[in-house]
Amino acid sequence: MFCSKCGARLTEGTAFCSVCGTPVIGPLPAAGLPPTYAPPAIAPAGAVPAYPVAPIAVALPSPYAGFWLRVVAYIIDSIVLGVIFGVLFLIGIAIVGVGSLHTIVRGMDSGDAEPPVAFILMIIFVSFLGLIASWLYHAYLESSPNQGTLGKMALGLIVTDLQGGRISFGHATGRFFAKIITSLIPLGIGYMMAGFTEKKQALHDMIAATLVLRKN
Repeated sequence: MFCSKCGARLTEGTAFCSVCGTPVIGPLPAAGLPPTYAPPAIAPAGAVPAYPVAPIAVALPSPYAGFWLRVVAYIIDSIVLGVIFGVLFLIGIAIVGVGSLHTIVRGMDSGDAEPPVAFILMIIFVSFLGLIASWLYHAYLESSPNQGTLGKMALGLIVTDLQGGRISFGHATGRFFAKIITSLIPLGIGYMMAGFTEKKQALHDMIAATLVLRKN
């Protein structure tokens, strides 16, 4: 082995050249032989890599229920409430008598379409009962452990407060009657707000501070 700087012969194992003091960097590979290749070390299972790993961005679905999901839920609830209202109407007809309907039909045929007072009172009373039934249907089910009406449950939707928690019966009652204000907005814009607001809230959701979410 020779010094790489001055060419002096070196003793095997010497760290510095005895002539010029140059550090000995070790023997060079023999001429004509390729340099040896050391395979990379494989880290053991569970070891943390020494270099940073960039996090992988995962696109999660929005937790808010969209406009069309809510429309389908509304249609289902309307069918359920329509059946309830139909039953109440039949009960009202049974109370005032089928003869009232015959009187109305005969009056329409003769040009006198004024209905009997008893029939008018029955319609008012049944409408009032229908409003009570609709209120109890929405407020009770939306404040129940299921957190939704039958239509919402069928589509996997729940009604929550702004923190995602279950609402009380009083809170659900406020949300139900806030729909009266939503209904006063022309062209159904109050309801269509659920399609373009940040948290998919209709107007009554904003008034009552509620959200309609999809179950995980």
